[in-house]
Amino acid sequence: MSSPKVVEGVFAINKPTGITSAQVLRDLQSHFTPSSLFAPWLSTEATRLAGEHDKSNRHNGRHGRNKRLQRGLKVKIGHGGTLDPLATGVLICGVGRGTKTLGGFLECTKSYECVLLFGAATDSYDSEGKVVARAPWGHVTRQAVEERLGTFRGRIMQRPPVFSALRVQGKRLYEYAREGKEIPVEVQARPVEVKELELMEWMEGGSHGYRTPEREVEGEEKAIAEKLLKQAGGLPDGGAMREQAETKEEEKDGEAASAPEPQSLKRKADPLDDLIASPPPSSKKSKTSSEPEPVMSGALPTSPDPVPTSEPAASESQPPSEPPQSSQPPAIRLRMTVSSGFYVRSLCHDLAISLGSLAQMVALVRTRQGGFELGKNVLEYGDLAKGEDVWGPKVEGMLETWMEKEAGRSEDGSRNEPEQVRPAEEEAEKKKPPRARWNGHARRGNSSSVEPEPAVERRRRNSSSPET
Repeated sequence: MSSPKVVEGVFAINKPTGITSAQVLRDLQSHFTPSSLFAPWLSTEATRLAGEHDKSNRHNGRHGRNKRLQRGLKVKIGHGGTLDPLATGVLICGVGRGTKTLGGFLECTKSYECVLLFGAATDSYDSEGKVVARAPWGHVTRQAVEERLGTFRGRIMQRPPVFSALRVQGKRLYEYAREGKEIPVEVQARPVEVKELELMEWMEGGSHGYRTPEREVEGEEKAIAEKLLKQAGGLPDGGAMREQAETKEEEKDGEAASAPEPQSLKRKADPLDDLIASPPPSSKKSKTSSEPEPVMSGALPTSPDPVPTSEPAASESQPPSEPPQSSQPPAIRLRMTVSSGFYVRSLCHDLAISLGSLAQMVALVRTRQGGFELGKNVLEYGDLAKGEDVWGPKVEGMLETWMEKEAGRSEDGSRNEPEQVRPAEEEAEKKKPPRARWNGHARRGNSSSVEPEPAVERRRRNSSSPET
């Protein structure tokens, strides 16, 4: 009679929004540990641990039980790159021996779809944070967005957000932000690569359900947040907040229609004129009769009809009578394929600044990581609640695929992992005969020409989403 089959390895699950990646692992563990699928693995692991413990006791002359066995053995599980609570999509998980190969997935390419909402920036660059600054959006058009996207393709330099897990002098950036402390050194931009980046959808104001967060940073906390963001390059010099405040003052004084007012508006509008596809010639006159009109109608740049119809200017001075959709900023949906270490939140923030506005990320989906892709070979999180009869065969199939690949190692010892990225110099070094490799190290003083990044640093860098 054959012994029960032990399955372990790597699979992927579709993480839902609103929960952390760590919580997904705990949920998986709570379903896997009492299951029949992983009973053989637990039995084998218990035997292995007991044997190692007995051997250690005999060697050291001590007695006692293994603490891990005493607490109750659970399925060993980890993930290959976390997702923020807001994000959904592919979360790669390793079980048993599979946890040792998760580092390879941190270095592979990833594909995302995100939604960016114009009009305000938050301390975390996404809708989970508090509003730090506001900016006008009326001049932002689809054409302007598509033109600006070109500057973010290819190899670029990107500065991580303040609210990230990147470490500075042994402390994570978000810890400085939460404690209101200054970052001791300047947050340096880092090289990343954007292999693909395209605009999937332009959503005019009022045509979508995305909203700017209601919570705002106030008082001393606001000053600290502004300082941290500017220190990290997260807010433009001059302050979109100051420009927005001036715009509100102009709206209040607009009813007087004084002569100097149009000139000040003209000076303020000049820096943004390059981003407006075709400014209507009558816009200068309409500003004196109804100041809120450029902000409200500017959210619909593709329809020229609302611009000349300025008759209801009197009613527009009363906010309750305004159509709700006219006061909403536009949103865009982007799709991208990026390298490791990339922060989607930073892309949304930087893109809006380049357009003379501000924005925050309101939705994020990781559609692919390495060889795992949504809709193809990813377990749905909802299958867990349906029982082992539903999720068991799917997980078993993915783990068996991984085990088959592990059994098919190539002669040089490299694993057959999805899209594991290795520097070309490192690959060439591995293919050299042993003596040539030894001589080469001796000539270089035992230092490789390309020093691989420590695994610990890779984990730190990818411990927050990029969103990433």
